[in-house]
Amino acid sequence: MENLGWRRRAYVNMGLIVLNVVYFFYLEITGSTSHTGFMVSHGAMYAPLVLENGEYYRLLTSIFMHFGINHIMNNMLILFILGDNLERALGHIKYLIFYLLCGVGANVVSMAVNIREYRDVVSAGASGAIFGVIGGLLYAVAVNRGQLEDLSTRQLVIVIMSSLYFGFTSTGVDNTAHVAGLVLGILFGLILYRRPRRKPYREIWD
Repeated sequence: MENLGWRRRAYVNMGLIVLNVVYFFYLEITGSTSHTGFMVSHGAMYAPLVLENGEYYRLLTSIFMHFGINHIMNNMLILFILGDNLERALGHIKYLIFYLLCGVGANVVSMAVNIREYRDVVSAGASGAIFGVIGGLLYAVAVNRGQLEDLSTRQLVIVIMSSLYFGFTSTGVDNTAHVAGLVLGILFGLILYRRPRRKPYREIWD
């Protein structure tokens, strides 16, 4: 029998990608995603405005914003490749909740670390949420004995190591959000993901 799980479309994941791309082009048309002040005025993360002015919406809006074309292309490519697997594993609603929780949670952790280290930075990007997706997939693959659809533990570990290496060897990257997203993804995967029970085989006679 054909595995119907492979046929389920990842509507939420594709919707998230479209939303990111549409907002990116809106920002490019009305200003510049390379201009820090412009990005702050349109929802990027900036701790003083969050804490002093109560603009907590930035914890959410910033995960749909990107600095430049390369930033959004890299993030959306990873989300396109991996996000549909996790959406099929969790289901549409759980996946949306998972994604947003990882993105917002990674921003909270990043903001706390920046405040503690007296760093006054502006940040934006879906990387925290995407690392959350990778972490959730790592957990789901692990409980499925190292294989989930076309993903294996080895493949995900390679993605994680290469992504973290790129982040820590590059400038202007919020590595705290990356690591926080990864850890949160594993934790929320533990809470939200349930390994499907295998139905017993039945013999059918013609």
